[in-house]
Amino acid sequence: MAVPKRRTSKTRKNKRRASSYKLPLVTIHTCPNCHEPKLPHRVCKSCGHYKGEEVLAVENE
Repeated sequence: MAVPKRRTSKTRKNKRRASSYKLPLVTIHTCPNCHEPKLPHRVCKSCGHYKGEEVLAVENE
């Protein structure tokens, strides 16, 4: 069984782990119905449509 000869320093450990902690970029799509920005795979907050169908009844102010 392989055993390390020396202890891994905090700096070396953190440098190795730094690449896995990058946050993904948030993608924003436009609604095909009202052309407002919305998150993908979610109901549009301004018009209530999802995949071309009205899912929520939204009151316009």
